[in-house]
Amino acid sequence: MEVTRLFDFIHYQKKHYPLEKSFGYKHNGKWTYFSTDQMIEMGNNISRGLLKLGLKPGDKIALLAYKNRPEWIAMDIGAQQVGIITVPVYPTISPKEYVYIFNDAGVKCAFVGADDLYDKVNTAKKDLDMLEDIYTFDKQEGRKYWKDMWDTEGSMAPVQELMDATDPSKLATIIYTSGTTGNPKGVMLSHNNIVSNVMNVKELLPLEAGQTALSFLPLCHIFERTASYSYAYNGISVTFTGTDNLGGEDGDLRALKPNFFSTVPRLLEKVYEKIYNKGLELTGFKKSLFFWALDMTDDYEYDKSYSGLSGIKMGIADKLIFSKWREALGGNVKGILTGAAACPVKMAKVFSAAGIPIREGYGLTETSPGLTIGRYDKGGAMLGTVGPALPNVEIMIDPSEGEYKEGEGEILAFGPNIMMGYYNKPDATAAVMKDIDGKRWFRTGDVGKLVKGPGGENFLKITDRKKELLKTSGGKYVAPAPIENKFKEDFLIEQMMVVGEKQKFVSALIVPAEEALKDWCDCNDVQWTSLSDAVSNPKVIEHYQTVVNKFNPEFSHIEQIKKFKILDCTWDATKADGSDAELTPTMKLKRRVIRQKHQKEIEDIYNV
Repeated sequence: MEVTRLFDFIHYQKKHYPLEKSFGYKHNGKWTYFSTDQMIEMGNNISRGLLKLGLKPGDKIALLAYKNRPEWIAMDIGAQQVGIITVPVYPTISPKEYVYIFNDAGVKCAFVGADDLYDKVNTAKKDLDMLEDIYTFDKQEGRKYWKDMWDTEGSMAPVQELMDATDPSKLATIIYTSGTTGNPKGVMLSHNNIVSNVMNVKELLPLEAGQTALSFLPLCHIFERTASYSYAYNGISVTFTGTDNLGGEDGDLRALKPNFFSTVPRLLEKVYEKIYNKGLELTGFKKSLFFWALDMTDDYEYDKSYSGLSGIKMGIADKLIFSKWREALGGNVKGILTGAAACPVKMAKVFSAAGIPIREGYGLTETSPGLTIGRYDKGGAMLGTVGPALPNVEIMIDPSEGEYKEGEGEILAFGPNIMMGYYNKPDATAAVMKDIDGKRWFRTGDVGKLVKGPGGENFLKITDRKKELLKTSGGKYVAPAPIENKFKEDFLIEQMMVVGEKQKFVSALIVPAEEALKDWCDCNDVQWTSLSDAVSNPKVIEHYQTVVNKFNPEFSHIEQIKKFKILDCTWDATKADGSDAELTPTMKLKRRVIRQKHQKEIEDIYNV
């Protein structure tokens, strides 16, 4: 069976790897799973039901849920089978973004998960031009329930006719970008775009049919959504969960013992912080042993073999320390793939040295998403890079427009996974495409260079976002991201933003990791009353200065942090008061918003 459309994946699974536990989640306190046949049956009921509602191919429906759930997958299958375009929406965005996205896409029906999602969409409904109905995945008094729109007895003939007529090159979904600047743009992806990406990673993941994956990144983001298609295609059983109960003795990782999951670096950093803080709580020989083992990871490289005395030491560290880390993640993890933001090298070192292979991938919503991925086999990954290009994807470094260091330039991409364009925005589409030698390349907006990997293959190293480069008053360009990512390796720094546009020197706004800072204060005789008091405490400021002094030598003189301000706040992806969030849903900095909110602090840095 050839897979060419998104709904083909579940039917391929039925033919080649029928599963009793295809997709599952914890429902009403109990782990509940749906077989391959049940997922297909739900999809068919939905397909017939959507047609019965009067929806037609080309119409749009929105999908919203705080946590991933099989119902989301079933709705996606059912809609795709009859040519209805799915518009996944982040549940945490502001009300004004709901209105913008629903109106821009022309959404006719919304299917929502639990909690306040119905109320949020219903509140926005008065400003929505085309929204007709809102359905809930969970029964709620006085509200339309998603199963009520199913058609369980109608003929499959109209559905099958539409399935057979589905052109793989046609629009399948519109995914709105995070909107770091201005309104989000609707990325149009075809069946071909996403299917090609799934096919290109099939042989690159350390998984076999019948194994298990955990899914907690939001399905509304293309990274996890494409991963879900890949799991279905490869016969992998998927369990959906949230990020609120992953770790700990009773956490989902220990309970489910997954073989694989995808994540974002910040979640890895939080796991590392917990591990590190547990080490601080130890005493005597156990504490010394813990940090001795941690130090063993400092010179780790992928594929490094240990022999002689170092082999004996690593064996001891693995048996006494690292094995416990693996147990905390369930004990069966064969690989973790991280994306959406740069992964600090320290995270990749620590976990991989402990027998928990971390690999980094790179891509964008506009590229469905994968462009490169670090391989799990020998010679396929290199620390500090995002791996080689995927099969059938080409990467080019373009130094022609901008001031870059030698060998660097804007990353351009070409392949079957490049988007159809931005919905209703032909000018914006044209602005991110570049014709070179008869090929239409996508301009990623990221800056990078190609370096030789262990086997001589080109590996991509990302150095910054093109539009995030700042220029000092001396005319020197500084790339903030590498500096920020390095400093965030310290467990006391939750977030950081480099500032210095048109200034004589580079500075930083630092958001402290509150729990870690509280622990540090307890261990260093600093009385904790509040975060606000702590960040103004001279002893705390002095310690953060030592952190700055530690990392500064790794950068050129112009890139070094000369001054900083510790903030007594958090940066979030959503704000309860409806104000602009400082982070996108994928945890990227909204630099314009942060500069506006902390204008006084920035002015104080440079006016002293």
